[in-house]
Amino acid sequence: MADKLDDYQGVTGRWHGIRDRWKERYAQWKENHPRGIREILKEMLFGIPTSSEPPNREYDNSEYSDIFRRKNRLELMRISAAVMGIEFSYAGETAFVSPTLLQIGVPHHQMTMVWALSPLIGFFMTPLLGSLSDRCKSKFGRRRPFIVMMSIGVFLGLILVPNGETLGYMLGDLGNVNRTQVPSVLGPRSTALETEGTNYHPWGVFFTIIGTVLLDFDADACQSPARAYLLDVTVPEDHARGLSTFTIMAGLGGFMGYALGGINWDETTLGDFFGGHVRAVFSLITIIFVICVSATVSSFKEIPLEELHQYDEFKKSTETSKSPPDQEQFERDNLRKDVSSYGTLEEEGLMRDCSTYGTLEGSEAPEPPAPNGIAIPEGHGEPLSLKHYLRSIVMMPKSMRVVCLTNLFCWMAHVCYSLYFTDFVGEAVYGGNPAAPVGTESRTNYEAGVRFGCWGMAMYSLSCACYSTVIEKLIKKFGAKRVYVGGLCTYSCGMMLLCILRTQTAVLLFSWTAGIMYSTLFTMPYLLVAHYHATGMWDSEGGGCGEERGIGTDVAVISSCVFVAQLLISFIMGFALKLTGSTAAVVGVAASLAGAAAITATKITYLEL
Repeated sequence: MADKLDDYQGVTGRWHGIRDRWKERYAQWKENHPRGIREILKEMLFGIPTSSEPPNREYDNSEYSDIFRRKNRLELMRISAAVMGIEFSYAGETAFVSPTLLQIGVPHHQMTMVWALSPLIGFFMTPLLGSLSDRCKSKFGRRRPFIVMMSIGVFLGLILVPNGETLGYMLGDLGNVNRTQVPSVLGPRSTALETEGTNYHPWGVFFTIIGTVLLDFDADACQSPARAYLLDVTVPEDHARGLSTFTIMAGLGGFMGYALGGINWDETTLGDFFGGHVRAVFSLITIIFVICVSATVSSFKEIPLEELHQYDEFKKSTETSKSPPDQEQFERDNLRKDVSSYGTLEEEGLMRDCSTYGTLEGSEAPEPPAPNGIAIPEGHGEPLSLKHYLRSIVMMPKSMRVVCLTNLFCWMAHVCYSLYFTDFVGEAVYGGNPAAPVGTESRTNYEAGVRFGCWGMAMYSLSCACYSTVIEKLIKKFGAKRVYVGGLCTYSCGMMLLCILRTQTAVLLFSWTAGIMYSTLFTMPYLLVAHYHATGMWDSEGGGCGEERGIGTDVAVISSCVFVAQLLISFIMGFALKLTGSTAAVVGVAASLAGAAAITATKITYLEL
């Protein structure tokens, strides 16, 4: 009938055909979903995921029974709340630390060097923290003590960064008696310090740098135990949904954190109360951070290490009485091993090692996880010591080397954007000058540019959250290579256009490409590593790597690229800014590095992924 209408009635016939097809699809959808849209949305947002078989609850100790049950969406959001607070802190750090350092008299080339301190510490501390977490015998569990410890460091950083200059004045820095009354978006300034030759206040610089290092390192370090805690207190059936919730909470935290910095708090009562724009932003972020971390660490009790060993003994004593799994269970286990699924990748790739935290910094030899997903370290395999960690970097197969090189370029391109973007907007887009006297047009333009840059970075965080929800489908439809290279090329083109145009519209529009890049570098390298280990193949001919490598070690090596990238960019960016004399070099270098990453991504061994 539709063909006849198409033949005899042209556009009208085609319209009737389309209408009939959609009617059929809608009728089929209603038949498959009798409960309707409202109930489906309700279950998707708050309900417990459906499962054909309940999780194993053999070791159902009453004190920890909540760990062995399914979690609804609200509970997963509470478990993931810590990463939301961390991303709020990241937003304040990346948006305001560089402008703050410039405003207190640190030159551009020295300001970029400050960002090298945290990755130097992180590169060598990462294996140690992983090993300590694996063997933590606290009665509060293995993860929560580390979350709290790192959160204290973040809290101190959030206090020191906006108040470092004031603390310097209190300890005798110059200019504390002639402070100007003109409000500044980046805190109080001294008129004496605006005069060339008197811009010397070492205590203020010292406290601000200490706060920056504490905030940057501890925010990075806190994410791993927070993710491990999520996997520890949820059953395997909830891991995929839990990790997606974790990613979404992180994206929303970054979006709201940057949006918080985009509001002009100087024109509000809160701004007056806290003493300026940046102090208001950091004070609000500190309050939100404490609430988020408190919600996570108080959500579910962890099983202490001693009781985990008891569970292992219980498990071994009952294994002999168990019947072999049925065909349905066998198929379900095989399905879970399908590394082409992004959610399943995270579950398998992050849970294979002897501890969930250890997958990033833990032991090499994998131990089968307990039914609730809690892996029990037994001392099997070589711990990821610094020596083992560095040897794994030197003696890696060629396929891993190309993945690491690509990831290094990706992180370098992203670090350019995340650490120096607001300064670029303030100077290159708005034509401001951070060293100009307070109250001048140039200084006012710079401060307005910093605030507007926060809105651009809010778009980047929102883009990351949105793209993360569809990247799995894109990989299945177009293949890993096209998604990887396409994401990098998108970011490279966006940053190049932003470098050329330098307009407010371009800032908001092309910041979306940074979110695509961020989601890509958090997905593709780990997908490839999991695929190599799952298939046992490391080259296109199906050959192995020639030596035994733990997936936890390789994930740790991949993750360490962020430290090397930040360290290298600290040197490169200072030189680029000095050579070009413009902060447009920030996005120009980002575009070039993303282009280099796209080229190396074409050389990666994908193995038909």
